[in-house]
Amino acid sequence: MKKTAVSLPAASTDAATWTLLALLACYFVWGSTYLAIRFALESFPPFWQMGTRFLLAGGLLMGWVHWRCDALPTARQWGHAAVIGTLMLALGMGLVAVASQHVGSGLIATFIAVVPLVVCAWGLLFGRRPSRTELLGMAVGLGGVLLLARGGSFAAAPAGLAAMATAVSAWSLGSVLATTRLPLAPGAAGFASEMLCGGAVLLAISLALGEQPAWPPTPRALAAWVYLTLFGSLVAFSAYLYLLAHASPALATSYAFVNPVIALLLGVALGGESVTTGEWVASGVVLAGVLLILLARRRPAPSEKQQPQA
Repeated sequence: MKKTAVSLPAASTDAATWTLLALLACYFVWGSTYLAIRFALESFPPFWQMGTRFLLAGGLLMGWVHWRCDALPTARQWGHAAVIGTLMLALGMGLVAVASQHVGSGLIATFIAVVPLVVCAWGLLFGRRPSRTELLGMAVGLGGVLLLARGGSFAAAPAGLAAMATAVSAWSLGSVLATTRLPLAPGAAGFASEMLCGGAVLLAISLALGEQPAWPPTPRALAAWVYLTLFGSLVAFSAYLYLLAHASPALATSYAFVNPVIALLLGVALGGESVTTGEWVASGVVLAGVLLILLARRRPAPSEKQQPQA
């Protein structure tokens, strides 16, 4: 009896291709944004840089939502977006940019990787009990953070350490509130409203601090700002939304483990950053803790739905 070759349907092949492209976008685009923030700081101060970026990206995304005739956020959802945007973008991302003035981009990305650990801790206040594997991951990750904080880079820059600790706490609290008490509008409308509100607060902080961008900006700073706006905020976010809808939660959230590795390598190769042996070891311990948490979760959790992506 002659065997008939079975070929995959074109739809399945297309889905696999789009999933791969979306993964690459989340891995490499988000992994490179930390170095781009550092480059943009050459001409654009921290809060001004982030505020203008998120306002433009949020405006473009909201325009796309309106063009598709999708439902716009309600007044209540706009109120939620104001709180979440303040916590996650104004405090979270704004202070990441502040820390980037003092600490290498790769180590900042590694520090940010502990967001799942902090969200687990915040979740306890809302009745969420982590599993034993998650608790083990929290313990391992915390140990790695302590080692990282005692390393030469963070020890020499207490302002950077304080900024990162506050940024991670604010982002994590915003992540928990967004999925418990203060849900955003569904889909792209929710992301757009968060970016618009957060961007407005960031610019208000920038004005209050008297920040002044350097004009004309350096070509590298301008290119980095455009890259952050278009690719970091729009392309990567769209890719992540696709993964949430078409891939397993473990695969969709694997960027939390990969981004710090990409950021460390790019910082050393392109940014001229130096990472000591002890800091490499500490980074490995942090990522081991994050991996344990990701492996323990079968459904998307607050920390995995939104991390402080630059």
